Amino acid sequence: MLVQKFDKFLQSVDLKSYRDQYRPIKIVEMDMPKEVQAINMLYKVYWDQKKFLSFEDFYKEYLNSLKTEIESFRQRTTMCKDCFYRGLPARIYRTWASIITQIHAGYVAESVFGEGTIAMSGELDHQGADFQVKYRGKILNYQVKKKSFSGEVRRGKGGVKNKIDGEFIDINYEVPSGDYFENPKKKDGTDKLPYARFMANKELERFPNGFVVFTPYPFEQKKREIDNSLK
Repeated sequence: MLVQKFDKFLQSVDLKSYRDQYRPIKIVEMDMPKEVQAINMLYKVYWDQKKFLSFEDFYKEYLNSLKTEIESFRQRTTMCKDCFYRGLPARIYRTWASIITQIHAGYVAESVFGEGTIAMSGELDHQGADFQVKYRGKILNYQVKKKSFSGEVRRGKGGVKNKIDGEFIDINYEVPSGDYFENPKKKDGTDKLPYARFMANKELERFPNGFVVFTPYPFEQKKREIDNSLK
């Protein structure tokens, strides 16, 4: 199954190394025009073509495909070449890590709802759906809702939900700091609250390398609800 291949791919990523390398670099932080964003290519490569490239290989493909557009954008920003091309990989990496997590959720959903039920694209993303499910006459527009343990909600597509048909469903993506997994216990031997909350969450699991992904559970619940309503 594709979801199992994607599991192995995500588990093979040296997440700590990437974070150590790119987290401190925040040079290219300005808004990027659509023609140089990586999102369309991410969906094309990892979803349409089923090519599970390492970040380095994806970044090379991104640069080669959009070389002219990227350089034109750099010149418009008047940023020096050295600064821009040191900062760009870090910027693209953050998009890459976020989107491949969403794409994994699409593969998990497909394993539940069935082959051919899932659509995912840059266009759908722009319209407010990280991925769309069509199942037994129902249209489900899933959006990953990134939520910190302080309660802050980060959403990138607010205000665009009226552009496409179907029910919109938020799935919560809550990730405690890695420190909680390395040291989950309080002095009295009980679990620290963020760790305990995460471990009790049936919708998420954490791979040994630190990637947090969605489980089949939220999709199984929705599928069961639809199946029961149509009996």
